[in-house]
Amino acid sequence: MKSINNHLLITWIIIIVFIIVVILSLTLIPKPQGEGEEYIYLGKDAPIPTALDPIVDEMKNKLINKAANQKIDVYITEGIRSFAKQNELYQQGRTTRGKIVTNSKAGESLHNYGLAFDYALLDKNGEIIWDTNYDGNGNGKSDWFEVADIGKKLGFNWGGDWIGFKDYPHLQMTFGLSIDMLKSGYRLNDEEIRKNMKQYLSLKSYENY
Repeated sequence: MKSINNHLLITWIIIIVFIIVVILSLTLIPKPQGEGEEYIYLGKDAPIPTALDPIVDEMKNKLINKAANQKIDVYITEGIRSFAKQNELYQQGRTTRGKIVTNSKAGESLHNYGLAFDYALLDKNGEIIWDTNYDGNGNGKSDWFEVADIGKKLGFNWGGDWIGFKDYPHLQMTFGLSIDMLKSGYRLNDEEIRKNMKQYLSLKSYENY
């Protein structure tokens, strides 16, 4: 009788271990692209983008046009950023001259994956400015913050809203894709993202998308 109970216990242990392994394999092991998925897993050696993601680039152009409609001239100072440039910026204020402008090393910035860009303004003389108080269209509001508001309505996250280190020129669009996922080899599946743009944009922006 005792032997039978021991066999039953061992059997149940094996079954439980098997179930745990199956659950872990379904939740932890990366999966390749599949229908309805908004991310593509390309593996540890996934190529690093060399340009802005097409959707991010498209929305960036919409932001520029919508700002122009409000008589605000937006100038894009940087989009995609190489790993080498990222490390160079990270060293600024640490091992090289200048003030600290980023806390992200190479591979830790969304700029490195084409999901972010930085903007500035053009004044009435066509000069690039970073004056967040500038009111070039004379409506009593900061042009800089008006651009940020346009960006947020289009689905961007603005660095000026961050707690702690604020990055006022920065706009990013990740669709829920994290840095850790990007580093491990995930990329956006733009085709699927476009099918679900409504959830990423405000209703008014989506109607004009």
